[in-house]
Amino acid sequence: MLSILGFAMICTFLFLIMSKRISPFIGLTIVPIIFGIIGGFGPELGTLIMEGIQNVAPTAILLLFAILYFGVMVDTGLFDPLTSNIIQLAKGDPLKIIVGTAVLAGIIGFDGDGSTTMMIVVTAFLPLYKKMGISPIILASITIMQIGITTLVPWGGPAGRVASVLNLNPTELYLQMLPGMLASLLYVIAVAYFIGLKERARYKKINTESLSLPEASIIDAAIESATIENISPKNTNIKRPKLIWINFLLSIVIMIAIVLEWLPAAVLFIIGTALGLLINYPVLNDQRDRVAAHAPNAIAVVTMVFAAGIFSGIFKGTPISESMAQSIVSIIPTDLGPYMALITAVVSAPAIFLIGPDGFYFGILPVLAETASTYGIDTLSIGTAALYGTPFGIMGPLVASVYLLIHITGISLGDLHKYAAKWSLGIFLIYIIVGVILGPISF
Repeated sequence: MLSILGFAMICTFLFLIMSKRISPFIGLTIVPIIFGIIGGFGPELGTLIMEGIQNVAPTAILLLFAILYFGVMVDTGLFDPLTSNIIQLAKGDPLKIIVGTAVLAGIIGFDGDGSTTMMIVVTAFLPLYKKMGISPIILASITIMQIGITTLVPWGGPAGRVASVLNLNPTELYLQMLPGMLASLLYVIAVAYFIGLKERARYKKINTESLSLPEASIIDAAIESATIENISPKNTNIKRPKLIWINFLLSIVIMIAIVLEWLPAAVLFIIGTALGLLINYPVLNDQRDRVAAHAPNAIAVVTMVFAAGIFSGIFKGTPISESMAQSIVSIIPTDLGPYMALITAVVSAPAIFLIGPDGFYFGILPVLAETASTYGIDTLSIGTAALYGTPFGIMGPLVASVYLLIHITGISLGDLHKYAAKWSLGIFLIYIIVGVILGPISF
């Protein structure tokens, strides 16, 4: 009966959020409470909820201050020179333009906010793509592939969700994913190079003669427009160009400290946010304005994490999850049990794409993890494998940011899927191969 109750709870949650009848926050909070009461666990719910919230609190703090920190760094103009230089180097050559897109998206994407990366990269390069006759689908595909990799940083959405559901440290997940992420970033640059070669050949075929002066002037104007107008926010009063090297050094130190685990990542971003505000905006009102500007994004993410804590606290604190896992184990052939990490990885790609990250991470992953534990597979391995499907999931119709991308590039979602899916398969295979070589996938 507990298994039936648990599957009914997950199916109800998935149905409500996929049909958009309620938000994930409400679903994660209300649905488990209702089913917990139905299961007769009402008197225990308060304690279980608080335990779940306490377990995810470190993750919530990390995401809160990471979002604030990178928001402040974008405000100061830390990434502006990089963007401008890449665009200037790409001048007039389709190959350099497309490779430059991959490089810029790969670097900017480490802020963990896909929407910010889309706005900076697409706004900077779209005028050049249009003037050179390069399809915006290429721009969108290269950008979304890099975001699918870089969003796996500890302060990104997927790692935060998985960590909150499985009570893991997001930095642990990041370090597990890092080798595959680095290999995948280079793979996307190689893909961009391959596509760029084809676009260069196509461009030369169309333009058998050298560019006339008017055409060259148009391209120069597009570069100047992208560099000066589109990259920088309208409010130049918040820019701090004289402090760029200090901001760069601060960011590098934080990244190194995270990888080497000098301090917990949450502590590093708390300190970094405080120093960033103090150094760049010493006036109290300016500090308040910068925090207020990024508070909506931070609050939206943090409330989701705490809601996941409520769901996880009830789901794992009651016998429901264990009963569900036993039911699944009873129908899984014994020979497949040791392959649960690989099964999780393979399932993650279509699941995230079709039912969305919230549905997969909050509804299905806990059951997979509980099932894997019966075969001696640790939670970290399952959590890492669950992130392998992100390159596909980031393009899914249930991910809000993908609609921003297709809107600003002017393409259709179907065209994006047709073009980018085949290349994203390579990223997925890289993760699998690295996972087999270095763990967490074992046989």
